[in-house]
Amino acid sequence: MKLDIVFEDEKIIAVNKPSGMLSIPDRANVQPSLKAILQKDHENIFVVHRIDRPTSGLIIFAKDADTHKKLSALFLSHDMDKRYLGLVNGTIYPESGTVNAAIMESKEKTSIMIVHSKGKESITDYETVEKFPLYSLVEFRIHTGRTHQIRVHTKYLGHSLVCDELYGDGQPLKVSSIRKNYKLSKLEEDEKPILSRLALHSYKLNFELDGKNYALEAPLPKDMRASLQQMRKK
Repeated sequence: MKLDIVFEDEKIIAVNKPSGMLSIPDRANVQPSLKAILQKDHENIFVVHRIDRPTSGLIIFAKDADTHKKLSALFLSHDMDKRYLGLVNGTIYPESGTVNAAIMESKEKTSIMIVHSKGKESITDYETVEKFPLYSLVEFRIHTGRTHQIRVHTKYLGHSLVCDELYGDGQPLKVSSIRKNYKLSKLEEDEKPILSRLALHSYKLNFELDGKNYALEAPLPKDMRASLQQMRKK
């Protein structure tokens, strides 16, 4: 499998992860992961952080132990500027702000995270970039790296990310749900979704390492761009 390498030097390698791919091998170690694929061409690959499997976008790996240590420290000290773009159902009010709400794993449902006073500190900045009648494009900046943080905080605000199966309705996005006058062509029997995975993309990572400034960016994937294109049509 050919990876979309965004940036590479002697210390790091940054990959634009496709939605659905694992960042690191799972316990069964039978499905492809970014780390496993990178290890085929690189002697040393060190995991610095992860992004959820359904989330697409930037993820960086270190090529040596010293770099791994320094990058890990940047994440722990919140000196790593991490930004995401997501399609949200509805419009969040206020349209920009900060969510400071602790997160912990649900005791009732495994793999589900909830806002709880006994959880770990979790901070997310958000800003609405573009509004549509039924959806919004929102930029998120996370200061902590909790599991499902953006998804949980978005739900906490009373909304959900498009196609989120865990914290929303999980319904795929179709043109007919965006445009009321949409009609199937004569060649189509059923309408195909234009977006059928979690609408969340890690698009920017800014940080300083050994005196060098890194400003990495991964453009929105095709399915999210196509969704926005339909939303922008009058």
